[in-house]
Amino acid sequence: MTIDTAYNGWEASAGAWIAEIGEAGDFGRQHVLDTPMLARLRGAHFTNALDVGCGEGRFCRMLASLGIETTGIDPAPSLLAMARQRDPAGRYLDAVAETLPFENDSFDLVVSYLTLIDIDDIEQAITEMARVLKPNGSLLIANLNSYNTAGTWTKTTDGSSIFVIDNYLEDRPAWVSWRGISVRNWHRPLGRYMQLLLGTGLQLVHFEEPAPVSEDAEKNARYSRVPYFHVMEWRKPAA
Repeated sequence: MTIDTAYNGWEASAGAWIAEIGEAGDFGRQHVLDTPMLARLRGAHFTNALDVGCGEGRFCRMLASLGIETTGIDPAPSLLAMARQRDPAGRYLDAVAETLPFENDSFDLVVSYLTLIDIDDIEQAITEMARVLKPNGSLLIANLNSYNTAGTWTKTTDGSSIFVIDNYLEDRPAWVSWRGISVRNWHRPLGRYMQLLLGTGLQLVHFEEPAPVSEDAEKNARYSRVPYFHVMEWRKPAA
């Protein structure tokens, strides 16, 4: 199934995104999120995973390097083409989170790595992720923190910058652009995500707002001023 992704900008931005993300990922992935995400996987004995919104396949390749059989899905054709080019042995499918083409209880690990913010029908998508998860399996989420998506950096009269949050409780889409990329993200309060996840019957077993760890002190300081990201692991109870 081919899905038109022009509505959210990802297909039009695919070339710029691939150039920006490279093989290793951007600062947030490399120096904030990868370490806590991988820490939840090592020693957990996951065998098969679904990466929802896999993009160009970077995290799928990381999962495979841990010996986890991985399927990646994404609706952007150019991103899927790059994923297949970089990982010819991988499994990458054209699909969306709201209608996952898998049977119930198909995976012991489902990953959403910075993709919840891209999904319009978040309630249906979360329901689908829980549906395809096996009992005792985990839904591992990295997401932009809701304080982040509700605000923006603003210059003060003395020339310094502060982060201003407004309309936090209002669900809303917004276009964000940088270095040739222009995509539509969603702001939703954290409570909205939590209510939807709890409503599926999943149980929260881990939550953290990871700090940046890099040799770039200036970027570390900037990413420490605002809670940019969070990582959550939700487990499906045994039947």
